[in-house]
Amino acid sequence: MASVRDLSLLPKAHLHLHFTGSMRSTTLLELADKYGVHLPDALTGGEPPKLRATDERGWFRFQRLYDIARSCLRSPEDIQRLVREAAEEDVRDGSGWLEIQVDPTSYAPHLGGLIPAMEVILDAVDAASRETGLGMRVLVAANRMKHPLEARTLARLAVRYADRGVVGFGLSNDERRGMARDFDRAFAIARDGGLLAAPHGGELTGPASVRDCLDDLSASRIGHGVRAAEDPGLLRRLAERGVTCEVCPASNVALGVYEKPEDVPLRKLFDAGVPMALGADDPLLFGSRLAAQYELARRHQDFTDAELAELARQSVRASAAPADVRDKLLAGVDAWLAG
Repeated sequence: MASVRDLSLLPKAHLHLHFTGSMRSTTLLELADKYGVHLPDALTGGEPPKLRATDERGWFRFQRLYDIARSCLRSPEDIQRLVREAAEEDVRDGSGWLEIQVDPTSYAPHLGGLIPAMEVILDAVDAASRETGLGMRVLVAANRMKHPLEARTLARLAVRYADRGVVGFGLSNDERRGMARDFDRAFAIARDGGLLAAPHGGELTGPASVRDCLDDLSASRIGHGVRAAEDPGLLRRLAERGVTCEVCPASNVALGVYEKPEDVPLRKLFDAGVPMALGADDPLLFGSRLAAQYELARRHQDFTDAELAELARQSVRASAAPADVRDKLLAGVDAWLAG
């Protein structure tokens, strides 16, 4: 049998990774101990927690676990550690570019306010990038469970820090709550400031939420977007516009969006010509990082190495990486395939 190419050596970009969710479980245990935070069994078992977010209670439980983990990040040193370790994990998985997603309001209470929190996060990203050699930028995400005015404040903040490493603006949390159009002003502010628009959609609700992201927020990327597979017309539209879906297969299965890895419509999107960037979403809660998403496509969906290389190229093309970084990564993809 021919040897199988190592997917951790395939150069790729990581465009869907949440800040707290990127944490190592061992780091969470140490920080919880440091601050005397009692962790529920779901976060201490060494195995990813059993989650099912397709009903409201399941999503609430997922969000609660995330919030408990986030409460263990209290100092600039904690933030620096989290970002450095996330970068180290990404490098190990073959990532040459990471856009980490963060809502700085969540960290502001412990870090002295919104602007100090933003400064701490961006400093940590700069330091981790220097130490690991990984290209790293930040995507600021508003929370759709909060008032749209908060999102506008965040959009202005994100634009203000565009020259310090912020490249995009997102919208996260339960897409069953808060209409996309309520956040149109925030996204207009971000786009006018040169940031790419990358809201979540098409995960917990169907194709309509993807359409809303396109129509109301002029999205250039969609966080998840997998449910677009249910609407052939929408797939055509995404393909024609070249809108990239940041697909997180392990997360989709863990949250019950799909029953098993074979059900995630990677093949359907790929064959329809919709660009994809595979992402790990929240490794802390879902138990797998970036290379594992490519492994899932190979093992459960029969993606060939040539197709996996194309997925890696699509992730690089959809990134905000400068031209020289893109060129280097794309050349690396070709070398991996030729090897």
